[in-house]
Amino acid sequence: MLLKNANVLVIDDDTDVLTAVRLLLKTEAKSIITEKNPENIRSLMTSNSFDVILLDMNFNSSINTGNEGIFWLKKIREMKFTGAVIMITAYGDIDLAVRCLKEGATDFVVKPWHNERLVNAIRDALKKSLGGNGNNGDKDKTASVIGKELLGKSELMQDIFYKIEKIAPTDANILILGENGTGKDLIAKAVHQRSLRADKPFVKVDVGALTESLFESELFGHKKGAFTDAREDRQGRFEAANTGSLFLDEIGNISLQQQAKLLTVLQNRQVTKLGTNQPSPIDIRLICATNVSMQELSNEQRFRKDLIYRINTVEITVPPLRKRREDIPMLAEHFMNMYANKYLKPKMEFSEKAIDKLINYHYPGNVRELQYTIERALIMAEDALLQDKDLLFSPIENASVQHDEKDENLLSEVEKNTILRVIEKHNGNITKASKELGLTRTALYRRLSKYDI
Repeated sequence: MLLKNANVLVIDDDTDVLTAVRLLLKTEAKSIITEKNPENIRSLMTSNSFDVILLDMNFNSSINTGNEGIFWLKKIREMKFTGAVIMITAYGDIDLAVRCLKEGATDFVVKPWHNERLVNAIRDALKKSLGGNGNNGDKDKTASVIGKELLGKSELMQDIFYKIEKIAPTDANILILGENGTGKDLIAKAVHQRSLRADKPFVKVDVGALTESLFESELFGHKKGAFTDAREDRQGRFEAANTGSLFLDEIGNISLQQQAKLLTVLQNRQVTKLGTNQPSPIDIRLICATNVSMQELSNEQRFRKDLIYRINTVEITVPPLRKRREDIPMLAEHFMNMYANKYLKPKMEFSEKAIDKLINYHYPGNVRELQYTIERALIMAEDALLQDKDLLFSPIENASVQHDEKDENLLSEVEKNTILRVIEKHNGNITKASKELGLTRTALYRRLSKYDI
């Protein structure tokens, strides 16, 4: 169905949103009805025939859970509505929006949106609905590749692929979380390649490796003579990425002092080179990544919360390989073909036992470890059929995991014994015990629950 023949219902408690959509679709659609109160959905659908419904995720600003949108989405589907339902969501509700797709939504749009992209989203939703694919809410599960190396058919990776497609065209700042070796840099590149800045620079900086003395010079640049070794003017990474995307890797490892300097630049959207007082405006799309958990990052003594809010408009968590085992054969095949070409080997295959061994391994080094395992096996293999004996996993990764587990168990035991001793000292008085331990009462209660004390 063409949009010009479509009847559209828009439900949102924000009058400005309703006005904006009505004006945008006035010359595009056959008719547009707007409604602030979702309680009126049933009567509107009874008295009118709609082809597409735009439904807000939240109808109470004091709640903002997205559950309201899911509730009304279910009601719409219970009424046997066979048209397209597009959810309207804010950046922070992306995960909820993906849930809505599983509950029967056709698509979702993120506000604020580009008008052309909203119109295209409605057109695409109408096509899906006409083709019979708009009623089950399942996004296309056939896509298993983004770029040349970001692969996966698991549900976890499908969700990430879908987020990339929806978020990339916006200018939202993105924080990518995940263990080492999960492919966070590939996610960052995929976002850039699908953004409106795709033909502009993509600049990566491992900020966690920058010393205090190099941090400002590397990111913001310097003028000749700014310090002893500054023999010529240098452009910083922010300026190099101007109009494009800046990827700050391992941002969870920078010091509080470095965080303060970075926050100032992000707030003012301008950089000042060392050795000058003249600020220069910057226009970048910021993508950050870290292997530090969000819980650790939110520790004010380690990471500034105001900086977290700046870099974390949208969050993407990359799962470890052990949680998406169904992707392992596809990844293994990819790496095998890649290294066969590199080392001029004939076409090779895996035996069934080799595949079983790959699938059942726990991969402390994640995709990176799988890649190096396949490369090593292919180099050393005697024939074109890789056997399970050819697959040797890294002893370094295993030793690291065992060492970390021992350290964690030891620390937990020390903490538990310390808490028991202090509580016993104060005859069970939680207030006095928490004060001596330097914890709040709430934090102490959490630890008591954790250790079953």
